[in-house]
Amino acid sequence: MRSPRESEGIISKYIQTKMPPPNMTSLVLLFIILSALASMGSDSVAEAIAVNWGTKASHPLPPAKVVELLKSNNITKVKLFDADPLVLQALSGSNIAVTVGIPNSMLKTFNSSMKTAQSWVHDNVTRYFSSSGGNGVRIEYVAVGDEPFLVSYGEQFRPFVIGAVINIQTALTKANLAGDVKVVVPCSFDTFQSESSLPSKGHFRPELNKTMIELLAFLSKRHSPFFVTISPFISFRTNKNISLDFALFKETARSHNDSHKKYKNSFDLSYDTLVTALSMVGFPEMDIVVAQIGWPTDGAANATSSTAETFMTGLIDHLHSKSGTPLRPRKPPLETYIFSLLDEDQRSTATGNFERHWGVFTFDGQGKYHLNFGQNAKILVNAQNVEYLPSRWCVVNNNKDLSNATASALEACSSADCSALSPGGSCYNLSWPGNISYAFNSYYQQHDQIPNSCNFGGLGLITTVDPSVNKCRFSVELRISHSTFLHGSYIFQLMILLTANAFVCILIFT
Repeated sequence: MRSPRESEGIISKYIQTKMPPPNMTSLVLLFIILSALASMGSDSVAEAIAVNWGTKASHPLPPAKVVELLKSNNITKVKLFDADPLVLQALSGSNIAVTVGIPNSMLKTFNSSMKTAQSWVHDNVTRYFSSSGGNGVRIEYVAVGDEPFLVSYGEQFRPFVIGAVINIQTALTKANLAGDVKVVVPCSFDTFQSESSLPSKGHFRPELNKTMIELLAFLSKRHSPFFVTISPFISFRTNKNISLDFALFKETARSHNDSHKKYKNSFDLSYDTLVTALSMVGFPEMDIVVAQIGWPTDGAANATSSTAETFMTGLIDHLHSKSGTPLRPRKPPLETYIFSLLDEDQRSTATGNFERHWGVFTFDGQGKYHLNFGQNAKILVNAQNVEYLPSRWCVVNNNKDLSNATASALEACSSADCSALSPGGSCYNLSWPGNISYAFNSYYQQHDQIPNSCNFGGLGLITTVDPSVNKCRFSVELRISHSTFLHGSYIFQLMILLTANAFVCILIFT
């Protein structure tokens, strides 16, 4: 579809060459046409708001249900972090534009093996691809890696990124898909920085300069955008100069001045820091896609549904306004992917317990707050006909000697999700032994309500009375098949998370 600007140019040329001198009727007609084009431009921005769909959940909502959720909320673009065949099959025929992801763990192999890259493209792109949707998948991008330049990763993935990008691009070319599918690399929010917090001093991390120039040259040559995470929530948590109001787009926030540029929110500040960084290495006009942006709803102070709603409303209103940023006025991001669609109870909590609560929807597809994705429907449509395990919970047996209950809770949380118990979380105010019951139930639900999973040395008790208190929800997990429960890399993820979870639980129960 042509942009409004292109269409206006065509109309203007037509008027000059084909039409007689304008009269009042023709001018009115022209005004109506241009007004309609302006309206089309507004809709195109709405369509550019998309979501990330992560699947690191112990009991994931079935992919077909998630696709129904996307369609019922008029979400037309989705970014994946891998290429799960069940997910791609569910997306087939949906006409939803898809970004397929390659995990960081595969970069080294793709860097060294062209054959492996070709095999991956065949199995995960060619097999499903359809340019028009049809019965296939509208794959738009292949995202090589998931924030491989994150500071905490060190040099674990960086040396393999460019080689993997080139081999995946070559594989797409050999599959005759290079004209339809673009290769991108999602970059973390800490890829670029400004020691003074001023956008005019923005630059890429020095150790990344060579790699970034190579990546940007690759993207520029193919007219591909730069994918980047912007995280006002983490900026607020880590930068004492960023106030909560500034992060939430509030009009009352104190603005930040950079020379003659005035910044009224954290998003614009981060975005223009990146714009300067791109200019510093010779790519001032590079298109930008915000690959991840959101606000968590639990697991930390200021991570609540009401705060997330304020942030998301401010963000979407800002994007719809097309005001752009001080360095790129009237030029908003090419696309913006909200992070995330659903909560994921198996995400790493290394950054914080809030990492498991980025979802606009809960793990079972229920909307957390009002949100307008640009279709004039502020009420989110929930997932329908969701199948749960029976209405049973595991709680502490108050008739037992509870002197060792804390040790049992620590054991439970070493593999279950107790992130809501952390300071600022929705269950933080649970008094002892209520917090013990929460830990027991989390473990019990994660293990499919198997009776033995509510034992804990005789301290556990199965009940049919919902123990939820106020905003602290004692969940009942989704009913899934055993094969689905073990699908993908769940067991591997669980082993990796044991150590981190145990540390978190020691803080919670001591």
